[in-house]
Amino acid sequence: MEHRHRLFCAVALILLFLGTNTASAEVSVGIKKDDWIEYQVFPTGASSEGHNVTWARLEILDVQGTEISVNITTKASNGTFVSDVENFNPAEGRVGIWFMIPANLNPGESFFDANMGRNVTVEGSQERIIAGQTRTVTYAKTTDRIKRWDKATGVFVETIDVTPNETLYAIAEKTNMWSGQAIGVDPLIFYSSILGVLAAVIIVAVGVSVSRRKMTRRDCKTTSPAKLEV
Repeated sequence: MEHRHRLFCAVALILLFLGTNTASAEVSVGIKKDDWIEYQVFPTGASSEGHNVTWARLEILDVQGTEISVNITTKASNGTFVSDVENFNPAEGRVGIWFMIPANLNPGESFFDANMGRNVTVEGSQERIIAGQTRTVTYAKTTDRIKRWDKATGVFVETIDVTPNETLYAIAEKTNMWSGQAIGVDPLIFYSSILGVLAAVIIVAVGVSVSRRKMTRRDCKTTSPAKLEV
């Protein structure tokens, strides 16, 4: 009986090891060295230091398996540029603020976010014109974040992030990861779509601010923070 118990434990450990390796092997990275993508960024509200950016660029310095080294450059509203190198690894859940997730995830599939300590499920997909070309875009959201990624690469292409004092909207404008560029799109259509999203963001931000003001006027009542409803 003891021999069988030891054999069972050994088999269980082997299966666990194989299962872990298989899960890691299933994580696909869709980017390569020298890829880059640029974003237009639109902050609203009382932007804090590090969030008052109007432009950003991600440049892939190196890719080793699922380990990705990225140079992130941002431009502040006062014209100052700041660069920083960060490392991501979708297989280990190091995805930043959902900057880079595994490539080719379908709706219903998930990725692990080590910061949140849980899996995040891709909720859907749609065809969108991103940086001048029609791409398949996937998306997911929380109460204070909406993120969209280019499915084939796993790189985020659009985001809305809401904090207590500000709202940040960013959209991909240029990239060398696919052939099209924003210059190939009718500027009126491109910027009209941005203005439409910005209007929605401002409405949400105003709604959150008004809601919070009303809550501060209530006496002897416990309330929860306002959340972004999407």
